[in-house]
Amino acid sequence: MNNDYSEEFLVLLNSITAKRPQTVIQHILKHGFITSQDLKDLYGYNHPPRAVRDVREQGIPLVTYRIEGTDGRKIAAYKFGDPDDVGNVISKSAGRTALSKALKQALIEKYGAKCFIYHAIMDENILQVDHRVPYEIGGEPDEKDIEKYMLLCPSANRAKSWACEHCENWIKKVIAFCVVCYWASPDEYEHIAGNQERVISVMFTGDEVADYMRLIEISGIECAQDTIKQLIREFINKNIVRKS
Repeated sequence: MNNDYSEEFLVLLNSITAKRPQTVIQHILKHGFITSQDLKDLYGYNHPPRAVRDVREQGIPLVTYRIEGTDGRKIAAYKFGDPDDVGNVISKSAGRTALSKALKQALIEKYGAKCFIYHAIMDENILQVDHRVPYEIGGEPDEKDIEKYMLLCPSANRAKSWACEHCENWIKKVIAFCVVCYWASPDEYEHIAGNQERVISVMFTGDEVADYMRLIEISGIECAQDTIKQLIREFINKNIVRKS
């Protein structure tokens, strides 16, 4: 595949020494593209969008599209874009910096040290600052506008990365679509990664764990999620019958 690119572009590609972006680059040079599945299965990168972002931040243009994965589902695939766009990518990504400690502290002061998705209070050192709208779609907002950011625990951050990457909007890049998504606005949303779904998060802590175990035992249902869902549905249906 190397013969498809100019010598100048190849020199740029091979000048990048950081391991993760170089891994992505070499795979694309050899195979013509790389998928999110390749990044996970072959290289152990559980956050494919971040690996791709690393390449773009080096000034390398990448095009995102979708193909069918081994399980029949659509997955993201990436290939080099127009080499003439190198300068534009560099200038766009040059202004992007690591999210500051001041931004994280501002979020903690306003919302407390809790995960926005799971609503769990936790050690602030564990929490990570993330864009409500993925950087790949909405770019880098001003850090002074803290409403454009959220605090996530590592588990929620991984789940959000996966959901966003497998959403149809990962290709379309409509910012307004992301804004009303559960992964951007978990307290008030219209869809979850494009699907008409709703989530109720229930956290049992401390002495409440014993109540949780009793709930599972009484219900006879091994899956806790099914237990909660069934109890909620029964509650709703009983109250509807009473009112009617």
